[in-house]
Amino acid sequence: MKISTKGRYALRLLIDLAEHRADGYVALKDVARRQDISKKYLEQIVSVLNKPGILKTNRGYQGGYQLAKEPDQYTVGDILRITEGGLAPVKCLEQDKNLCERSGFCTTLFIWEGLYKAVNEYLDSITLQDVLNHKNDLGSFDYII
Repeated sequence: MKISTKGRYALRLLIDLAEHRADGYVALKDVARRQDISKKYLEQIVSVLNKPGILKTNRGYQGGYQLAKEPDQYTVGDILRITEGGLAPVKCLEQDKNLCERSGFCTTLFIWEGLYKAVNEYLDSITLQDVLNHKNDLGSFDYII
């Protein structure tokens, strides 16, 4: 499984919005500048994130985007499932019910099911707030000479 640019940039966009949530609606051009991502590409990502109600949008002079919920309400797993279309490591696990004709006697199915479970549990255990907290921890080094 490889996470696409769309998934990685969507995560960066939402982290940026979480960091700047006190600013109200944030212009996409500002996110693009801070994250060094093309505004045009961010517009495509926003259209994907707008459908499931991840973002609030405001048009006009003070327009922009903001998170629809608090950062601790968004998991990395949810964000990547929306942008990537799923996290299944093999095709037969993409549906809720495995329709593969070999699933009843597939000797490797347990491997892929275990990987899928581990990936989902891990990514669902991390929220945008966790990412913000981690970022703050990285920047809080005191050097005393």
